[in-house]
Amino acid sequence: MIPSSFIDEILARTDIVDVIEARVTLKKTGQNYSGLCPFHQEKSPSFSVSQEKQFYYCFGCQASGSAIKFLMEFDRMDFVTAIENLAARLGMVVPNEQSDDDRLSSMKRKQTLDVLTQAKDFYKQQLRNHPQRQRAVDYLKNRGLTGQIANRFEIGFAPPGWQNLSALFSEDAAQLQPWIAAGLMVENLDEDKRYDRFRDRIVFPIRDLRGRTIGFGGRVIGDGKPKYLNSPETTVFHKGRELYGLYEARRSQQKSARLLVVEGYMDVVALAQHGIEYAVATLGTSTSDEHIQRMYRQVSEIVFCFDGDGAGLRAAWKALLGVLPHLSDGRSARFMFLPEGHDPDSLVRKEGTERFGARIDGADDVSTWFFEKLGQDLQVDGLDPKSIAGRAALSKTAMPLINLMPEGVFRQLMIDALAELTGLARGRLEDVTIKYQLPAEPQSVFTDGPDELSEMESGEYDSEDPREVGPLDPALSLLILQPELALEFNIEDYQNIDKNMQDRLIKSIAVCVHEGSISAPGQILARFNGRDEQHCVKKAFEHKPLLRPEHLKDEYVGLMQRKFDQYRSSSARIQINQLLDKAPSQLTEDERALIRLHIGSID
Repeated sequence: MIPSSFIDEILARTDIVDVIEARVTLKKTGQNYSGLCPFHQEKSPSFSVSQEKQFYYCFGCQASGSAIKFLMEFDRMDFVTAIENLAARLGMVVPNEQSDDDRLSSMKRKQTLDVLTQAKDFYKQQLRNHPQRQRAVDYLKNRGLTGQIANRFEIGFAPPGWQNLSALFSEDAAQLQPWIAAGLMVENLDEDKRYDRFRDRIVFPIRDLRGRTIGFGGRVIGDGKPKYLNSPETTVFHKGRELYGLYEARRSQQKSARLLVVEGYMDVVALAQHGIEYAVATLGTSTSDEHIQRMYRQVSEIVFCFDGDGAGLRAAWKALLGVLPHLSDGRSARFMFLPEGHDPDSLVRKEGTERFGARIDGADDVSTWFFEKLGQDLQVDGLDPKSIAGRAALSKTAMPLINLMPEGVFRQLMIDALAELTGLARGRLEDVTIKYQLPAEPQSVFTDGPDELSEMESGEYDSEDPREVGPLDPALSLLILQPELALEFNIEDYQNIDKNMQDRLIKSIAVCVHEGSISAPGQILARFNGRDEQHCVKKAFEHKPLLRPEHLKDEYVGLMQRKFDQYRSSSARIQINQLLDKAPSQLTEDERALIRLHIGSID
């Protein structure tokens, strides 16, 4: 709970060039500084640092932010640590506004991380020394893993037995509460008993981006159920947000510009064993919005890997719907389908690294698989995609989905591809968008029937549904990138936009800019830190604009003008509907004229 005023002062007194120049070689180019981007591989400089605006921006990967965000991304610091680092540079002490409840929460969080670290070390030791360790060792060797790769991922062994942890660390019920809170033990209050959650399993520590153990995944040895067991939700672990292997992928010497999304822990480890060190796995859930955001902060391309059966195709379609709102220019997604009877682990062992890598390189891009899948669905419904009825159905289905994508060249190319397939002009496709709105649950339209579910959906994992998040408003992102854009309109122009959280954020930020309390992107992040709007602000902050910074004003003005026009049109429709509720005899001449202007004669 750091005061916003202190964060503003930190940003005002910090020279972002000094912060970045200590980590990246910069050269003065005109008013700004430039260098090779530290967030992606490049041969010519596209990374720019503005001393005037105290802001950095990469024209290659679109990484951007303040000095605070640079430390968070480059040095892998959390928000508070970044503030403390900048304060120390200036000889300032960070004030603390934490309440007693906040301090207690921080203490419990640290306690949870401490016991998770102890458990990780215990499980690793059991893999080396436990009398029954050989079953686990043999399993890992049979899957082709070496001791070196097991050590890199800190794989361990949870031995058989119900109370290994309590017997080792404490038998006192009060002292075991942190272990229960961390999800390592289960408590039966009726019988006043506690027992280990992970028993007779290969244990995979799940680490955050700082390398701290925040949970575990356990793979049963033998035929027990569930096959995979994850830690429950805790104060430090949220399955819909974390990705197994992301920490290791970031630390890899390969510095890949892509991530390969697979299903299980063993897939990630086996691929790393074969030199493919950029695989990650969701933790028994579908790929969530937060997963996608987190991956695109690290790389520009995501490759989704699925089984080629019906369940795999349905899971792939859900992933495609999830990734569409994030496909701004400079980002891409691909879809790779495995041969029958194989998972990534077995396939890479059979084919080898080179052939498996070729499969990844040849994976379908978004546009290819998007139109292929929609065409297949039409045929299932008995429609020929090339017939008039088929082309009409394709346009009706595809356009609302394409409109999930951010404004930009990528989205325009998708519309062009649809226009070519259907023979409809762009204007007609836009008419289709207005007439047919996207269903509330679009994935239900594209299922292949009620056949078997995937492992993730059928109980192999202890799964849960991820949170759904709406598409990003590019106007909000542009405003956060350049807050001074708010001054392109009068403060009164913003007063009536309040349809949703993103519009209300635009209004709130615009008012603050006009009042002079916000002038930089970092101040926006700081102002909404810890508030309900924080998630929305962070999502908007990661948006990658299509245009260069000098052209953002025109894009913002155009977007906001359309938004203002839509609100005025909506207000007019409400007014007309109210008038139509009145009897004709009660209407004034002005009211009659207004109705005739909008809908024609009322007589």
